[in-house]
Amino acid sequence: LFVIAGCNRTPNDAASPSQNQNGGQGQVRVRQTAPVRPEIKNPQQVADRLERLAESTPRVKDANVVIFGNTAVVGIDVDGNLDRARVGTIKYAVAEAMRKDPYGVYAVVTADMDLAQRIREIRNDIRNGRPVAGFANEMADIIGRIVPQLPRDVMPHQDNPPAKSEERRDLHK
Repeated sequence: LFVIAGCNRTPNDAASPSQNQNGGQGQVRVRQTAPVRPEIKNPQQVADRLERLAESTPRVKDANVVIFGNTAVVGIDVDGNLDRARVGTIKYAVAEAMRKDPYGVYAVVTADMDLAQRIREIRNDIRNGRPVAGFANEMADIIGRIVPQLPRDVMPHQDNPPAKSEERRDLHK
């Protein structure tokens, strides 16, 4: 009996965690702490710094940055003759350089020629004094194109699911 009782004791005669915490429920509560995204107070200064950072990456010919709220959208221009894998490597290198900047770590980087051109036009319009508020829809569209849609994030609609026979009919139309 002494051997069994000795094995059942906790170190230093302390109560076990399930008895000591959370009212004996056996659960441990942990406070989630995510890094706080810094507020961008001077968008032009941040954009200029991130552009220089992106342009310092080898094989990046030009970079344009537009700040949208607390998000920087970075469009990079690379040689159009590069294959997709090489462009992906360059884009990764830019993102890696951005990761070391307190604002760049939250940036969205694209090497898509169409999006990079749109970002360049918006940046030039902002620098020429056009109001930033007018670009909200354009920036939302650009960010929506860059950020991938992950299947695990898609929630099926539960409103009125079609009957299986209706679903088959729709597919044959």
